[in-house]
Amino acid sequence: MITYRAGFTAQEIPKKIRNNMIGKTYHENAHITFEDLSYLNVKYYDFEHKVKSGEIIVSKKLAREVLEIFSRLFDAEYEIEKMNLADCYDGDDDRIMADNNTSAFNYRVVADTNTISMHGYGRAIDINPLINPYIVGEKVMPSNAVQYCDRKLAFPHKIDHEDECYKIFAAHGWKWGGDWVNSKDYQHFYKEQNQPVKAVLRRLRKAFKK
Repeated sequence: MITYRAGFTAQEIPKKIRNNMIGKTYHENAHITFEDLSYLNVKYYDFEHKVKSGEIIVSKKLAREVLEIFSRLFDAEYEIEKMNLADCYDGDDDRIMADNNTSAFNYRVVADTNTISMHGYGRAIDINPLINPYIVGEKVMPSNAVQYCDRKLAFPHKIDHEDECYKIFAAHGWKWGGDWVNSKDYQHFYKEQNQPVKAVLRRLRKAFKK
């Protein structure tokens, strides 16, 4: 059990929740097990600015960092409409987004591909996804988010580079789907795994600069 502060905790996934995940957000695979994940409870402000307690599942390696991120969002009184586990929607990403539910772990592929999503590793979090949709070409996900596609407009809970949510995630080294070139995923924050080859190259570049 990790207690970052009152209302912000991480623990192993309880048996009842594990059982509910099977066949919905968790499927037998060669990449990740329940032991690689953590179940988090965090406080947040909803759209009526009332304090609520949310649930989210992330990679165990990121648990403390995610607690810190949501703690900072809470201190900033950043509003999130709801935070229910993806299992409440049977792992159906369209339903999750359409209901504007903030969530993380869901063992699934990237839309229209066979590639395991960063959500499948517990290393991605979607924030207020209805208001911050995924857009590629003429396709908008969720389909009821068309009114939020024009990012030049000003509206509440829009994530952009000036938004506190973006700033807090970026300060912790998370990348944002809103910066993608060929598509835009304005809800999507993710933390890539450190790759040994890239780490060695970074160290070599630093060494040559000295």
